[in-house]
Amino acid sequence: MSDTSSKVLLGAYVSTDQLLGLRFRPKPKEPLAAKAATGAQAGLKLSKQKGRGVDFAEVRQYQPGDDIRSIDWRVTARKNVPHTKVFREERERPALLFVDQSQHMFFGSQQRLKSVAAAEIAARIAWQITSGGDRVGGLVLDNLGYHMFRPFRTVRATGRLLQQVAQSNQQLARPTPKTANAEAAHRRLSDALNAVNQLRQRRNRIFIISDLAGPLDVWQSSLHRLARHHHVHVVQISDPLDSKLPPAGVYNIANGDRTVSFYSGDNALRARYASDCETRNGQIVELCSHPALTHRKLSTADTDWDAIPWD
Repeated sequence: MSDTSSKVLLGAYVSTDQLLGLRFRPKPKEPLAAKAATGAQAGLKLSKQKGRGVDFAEVRQYQPGDDIRSIDWRVTARKNVPHTKVFREERERPALLFVDQSQHMFFGSQQRLKSVAAAEIAARIAWQITSGGDRVGGLVLDNLGYHMFRPFRTVRATGRLLQQVAQSNQQLARPTPKTANAEAAHRRLSDALNAVNQLRQRRNRIFIISDLAGPLDVWQSSLHRLARHHHVHVVQISDPLDSKLPPAGVYNIANGDRTVSFYSGDNALRARYASDCETRNGQIVELCSHPALTHRKLSTADTDWDAIPWD
């Protein structure tokens, strides 16, 4: 379903091999490994904060409050002024990917479906972070529930996560009464978001990759809870048809066992549809205005994601 020469994955489904192959796509100009870290655990990243640790930073003149155990006696004797060693602490930045492969993601009008775009973005983020030496885990939400993966720092662990993304993606099909049940879908979403909020480790990077369908109050409550203890990147997957109805004509839309016909040439309908989308997008931007939340909107119509640094 994809063109190997394309800079994005195409079609209705993705395979594990395609997601694994994204490991070898060109890296962005600013790789994740070059960024300063803000995590709380010791690990592989260097932070700008100085303190006792394993990586030597400098020797400078002793200042009140410095740990006397760090005094460099050789330099002190040579300069006859107390000098102390300063160390830069090692930090790591574990990342958790929330990858939405629910029924509402099985939609798209250009190049690929939202579910494929979300899977590709998840793979690109996972490989960039893995190549930077940080731990990667994730939660994959699908029509059956959710699948949680603890963060690890290995290519094999990242591969297992992406394998589940592909499996959940390939299980998507035309909606059935079960998968089209909005109440059940909202319950699965709420359960998955609660599972992420129950993480014991704090100060992770969390990537929410979804079209953010469903009640916005559920998203707002969960995202703001996460933002208390983590930095949350919201990656909203959109499609051109989300904001603009197709050209004038009669269209049939099926949702499980229900089919609706409508005429898209009705100017009032087109204006109301566009206004509703604009209002919802404004609400999403507003709920992501929290200091620990960032928001990025990507479309199924985008053609090049190689240059995006995910940090």
